[in-house]
Amino acid sequence: MNWEQLLSLKRQGDTGKRLRIEQDETRLGFEVDYDRIIFSSAFRSLQDKTQVIPLSKTDFVHTRLTHSLEVSVVGRSLGRLVGKKILEKYPYLQEVHGYQMNDFGAIVAAASLAHDIGNPPFGHSGEKAIGEYFSIGNGLKYKEQLTAKEWQDLIDFEGNANGFSVLNSSRPGVEGGIRLSYATLGAFMKYPKESLPKKPTKNIADKKYGFFQTDKAFFQEVASDMGMIANKTGNDIGFERHPLAYLVEAADDICYTIIDFEDGINLGLVSEDFALEYLIKLVKDSIDTSKYKTLETKEDRISYLRALAIGSLINDAVKVFVQNEEAIMQGKFPFALTDKSKYKAQMDDIIKISVKNIYQSREVVEKEIVGYQIIQTLLDKFVTAFNNKFEGKMSNYDNLILKMLPEKHHLEKENLYERLLHICHFVSMLTDGNALLFYKTITAAKS
Repeated sequence: MNWEQLLSLKRQGDTGKRLRIEQDETRLGFEVDYDRIIFSSAFRSLQDKTQVIPLSKTDFVHTRLTHSLEVSVVGRSLGRLVGKKILEKYPYLQEVHGYQMNDFGAIVAAASLAHDIGNPPFGHSGEKAIGEYFSIGNGLKYKEQLTAKEWQDLIDFEGNANGFSVLNSSRPGVEGGIRLSYATLGAFMKYPKESLPKKPTKNIADKKYGFFQTDKAFFQEVASDMGMIANKTGNDIGFERHPLAYLVEAADDICYTIIDFEDGINLGLVSEDFALEYLIKLVKDSIDTSKYKTLETKEDRISYLRALAIGSLINDAVKVFVQNEEAIMQGKFPFALTDKSKYKAQMDDIIKISVKNIYQSREVVEKEIVGYQIIQTLLDKFVTAFNNKFEGKMSNYDNLILKMLPEKHHLEKENLYERLLHICHFVSMLTDGNALLFYKTITAAKS
């Protein structure tokens, strides 16, 4: 791979190249990507989607939106710091092509901002609820009518693949979704493969999948245009990662490790003593002890340690990336950057505490159970009605159900797989609150 190809400003539908040296510095294409994501309805919906605590009304708790904004900030720092090193190593990128340090930051910030845009309501249990509707629920009856890869897309419903679809799918009058630059899409694609074969290797890029069968052709176009390295054979599609995808992943890893932990502390699910014990290991080289002692509230103390911890992890991730840049460019770095961090043991300890005290807390478990029921009920009602309409056997009840679909979802889908995926997409784009409202309406619940 080479950086001038990877830093592509091309967008879906372009017939020629967009050259960096010809860009308007006041309205740079990579910065336009960020703006388009910010103004999209899919991004706005993240304000009422679970990060850790579903349906929480506590001011402390992060939503998917605040999490995504924070990941983009960390991603921007990672991108700029790496960009500085890359331009020092390959000065022709700046001298000949006009790339700047901030370009790297803008690409990673935009991809980081969008990294959760395809996630369903109710956190990761939302993905599982959709998958299990098909694997063991009422959707199982459709299995024999689908190809193996189409079926795998549904039973392993994946927020990353859904996000790629959100960003790029066309509908009448809106060709190519929000049309991001290929560089930003490349950085967004943490898992550049289709759903089968499932986890064929221990390469981090093979851990999950990154696109549905409906998006395969465009995915291949983006990856091939940027010179990403194909790593699958025959009828299977997969690539080594775009290098900046490692930074997007690191930004997410840093934020959910530290900030979910902070949420747990502020909610009383993790004691402050635990916080000091685990966070101090990350900040011992940078903490100003005298300043720390002046902080009187738990919230201020934890906030200070959190900021220092994120700074330590950013600098370490940059160091790991730069040291392994040549292997990354050759597609020979099958790890997450945090896997090679000098703080890996400390991060693992924090995650273990978070799993035990936060992710498996009674409040989270109870609300995830509710989320399962909501999502599977909505899928069943809308899938049944949508298919009955196509097959010409729609009941009056089906007609009423379909009237609840927003106007932009009233599309004709001739293919069963596309109809099923269309309803999954609709449900996945609901906020936690709207999903609950739909559920109450359908089940005639009063509270």
